[in-house]
Amino acid sequence: MDQLVASPAHPLVEMTSVTKSFGGKRGLRARRPAIVAVDGVSLTIAQGETVGLLGQSGSGKTTVGRMLLKLTAPTGGDIRFDGEPMADLAGAALQCFRRRAQMIFQNPFEALNPRFTLYRALAEPLLVAGVDRSQYAGHIENALELAGFRAGMDALDRFPHELSGGQLQRCVIARAMILSPDFIVADEPVSMLDVSVRAGILNLLRDLGQRRSLTALYISHDITLVRYLCQRTLVMHHGRIVEDGPTERIIADPQHAYTRELIAAVPRRCGV
Repeated sequence: MDQLVASPAHPLVEMTSVTKSFGGKRGLRARRPAIVAVDGVSLTIAQGETVGLLGQSGSGKTTVGRMLLKLTAPTGGDIRFDGEPMADLAGAALQCFRRRAQMIFQNPFEALNPRFTLYRALAEPLLVAGVDRSQYAGHIENALELAGFRAGMDALDRFPHELSGGQLQRCVIARAMILSPDFIVADEPVSMLDVSVRAGILNLLRDLGQRRSLTALYISHDITLVRYLCQRTLVMHHGRIVEDGPTERIIADPQHAYTRELIAAVPRRCGV
């Protein structure tokens, strides 16, 4: 399915015919074939839109997210942020982009440096962005409050191993939000958490999106998560976008065979 649903508003994020291959180098005996992770993906995300990227492990979802944040370079194609080619971003322009676009990683136990206190972990993006040190405390306090981290400023001397999974993920969210970004990519944001804390994190993410008018891409294999958080859903299979449309329409009337397989695999108790 090559023709995608166009976003009604000005696109903040655009991908056009983007590809990403890994490997393909010559070894001692023979040339190893390249692995195509992303194969000609085109997508747009409008300002203020919340989009889900749905697919099974290995479909290329995370690679798309990393390329949108300039953490991985594409092999081919064009990626633009707010109309500007991301390939050209360098120096001050790249630093500005880093303030405007952030990632919430899948595993909160690996997202924070185990040797950093919570204070240092939260201060790091402020340091990189050139924020005056006298403003650190205010930014950190606001971010922790925004993320619903109840221990607050009293926990700043703690290390990651002293926190629960839910607390760690709230810290990861606080760090992502501390510079008030316009765009976030959340890669399986609750998959590593206990069921007992997932609902709280999902409610937090939904509330942040509504209060901050965030533009967001949620990467997941979980249809129920995408349904709860996302206005529009893209379905990815073998490196390609095979379906794109309003989330409720995708679930109620899937057009692609792979989408139908994903939905059929969801237990009925999940309400899909």
